Parts: sequence; structure tokens; C-alpha cells
Amino acid sequence: MSKSSTKQHQLQRKFTGKVVSAKSQKTIVVQVDRTLTHPLYGKQYVRSLRYKVHDEKGQYHEGDLVTFKECRPLSKDKRWRVLYA
Repeated sequence: MSKSSTKQHQLQRKFTGKVVSAKSQKTIVVQVDRTLTHPLYGKQYVRSLRYKVHDEKGQYHEGDLVTFKECRPLSKDKRWRVLYA
């Protein structure tokens, strides 16, 4: 395996999240929730991020749980591609 392919493989991040919007063509918005613990008080809280993900076939709808990975830039905001539901 070459050095460049190993480096590229390390840069591709994967996330799993819930589809919150599927109104655009070939694009879904996925919300990823992380549960964190406050370092001083120990209370748990939720941090959320929303990603615009490329959905070529338009097969995912609101409420679906999807896994997606990083890819080349597809548009101004879209740098993610759906792997599977």
C-alpha cells in the first residue's frame, strides 16, 4: 500500500446520524449528536452538529438513521457522502 493512499484513508471520517431534512434534490441534512461530560461538574449534555450529505438516489427521508463519510467537495457546503442506512 502506498503512503499517499494510507494518508487519504486516515483523513476520511465516518459519522452516524439522523436525517432531519430531505427537501433538497440529492442532498439530505443529517444531525449528529454527541454526549459529553462537563469536566468540572460532571453533568452530561448533548452537542449537535448538522451536515449536508450527498444522497445520489434520493432514497433517504426524515427520521432515517444513516452513516456517511468524508469525500471531495461536491458543492459549497457538501463534503459528505452517504454509505448506508
